Amino acid sequence: MDLLDRIKNIRPMLADGRLANEAAVSSGVVLPILDALGWPVFDPRVVAPEYSLQGRRVDFALLTNRGPTVFVEVKQPGQSDGADRQLFEYAFHVGVPMAVLTDGATWHFYLPAEQGSYQERRVYLLNLLEREPSESAERLQRYLEYEAVVSGEAYERARHDYQRARQRREAKDALPRAWGQLVSAADERLVDLIVDEVESTSGYKPERADVIEYLRSLGGLPEREAAQTATPPQRSRVPRRRPERPGRVAEAGDLPERGFMLDGTFVPARNGRDVLVKLFQALDKRDPSFLACFIAIPEHGRTRRYLARSPEALYPNDPSFVSPSTTAEVKPGYWLMTNASHQKMENIIKMACEVVGLQYGREVIVRMR
Repeated sequence: MDLLDRIKNIRPMLADGRLANEAAVSSGVVLPILDALGWPVFDPRVVAPEYSLQGRRVDFALLTNRGPTVFVEVKQPGQSDGADRQLFEYAFHVGVPMAVLTDGATWHFYLPAEQGSYQERRVYLLNLLEREPSESAERLQRYLEYEAVVSGEAYERARHDYQRARQRREAKDALPRAWGQLVSAADERLVDLIVDEVESTSGYKPERADVIEYLRSLGGLPEREAAQTATPPQRSRVPRRRPERPGRVAEAGDLPERGFMLDGTFVPARNGRDVLVKLFQALDKRDPSFLACFIAIPEHGRTRRYLARSPEALYPNDPSFVSPSTTAEVKPGYWLMTNASHQKMENIIKMACEVVGLQYGREVIVRMR
């Protein structure tokens, strides 16, 4: 029976309350799912129940040639609150990279070695009763499929998802402050947007001075929101970079010719424009959400966007500037601004690296000339 069928069979038992204790959850949910994910559940050298840790025990340890690689802690349905602390203690004790806490219905996937609170180190929360069976199967395969765990790919997937979640959380936290700064400074872009919208709505173009006066009358943030955002220390608006790894930063001269190196693969290019376009396409192939996330960055250039959903949106102040030499369609519906110096293109690539969580000069190496 494949994983999807297993999940479909498990859901009614969870909904009816037939799995009333930890032993029932282990035998009725955890082991069938691990079995469908390719784990040899009858081999205690690989799937070790009641794994001992100097007087402590974790319900299941999934072992590879690297030793314990995943801990799975099972709780009675509805009783998983607070169990993450105990699970983290187990994981830290032996350096297990991934930990899973489940009560059968909910599955919490953690990376204990990452930064933040327990909740912040949770990569994903899956509820088998709330998600479609196909979506649940896809998520379980992403993090717990036997071959992926053995090869280390499952951990890399989880770490990628953790970084994306952290970036999204930090960006969301910055929204109130960003709005307050735009309002207090009467940012020109914001003024332009309001002027255009008022003219579209009323048929009359407002005076810029009136728009600025109105924005400043808003006082930035409402008092309640301002108080909430004033408590934590102010963070830089620049996205956080991952800590630099030791060693020399690679230079363009390290590449044999014009092009870029990504994930250990060198891609040649005809010119700087070709480098920029091909790299964006490679990052999109590597992470299908990359282009949408890059567009969502609030700050591109002072007067133009570097990536947009139409070529006209790249040059809003001069639509006549749009041409095959100044734009490139990375993929259907995503257009890249290519009328830039090599230095500007390099800056755009650095922004792209921040979006996907890669280190420029180490994980992405570029040669423009």
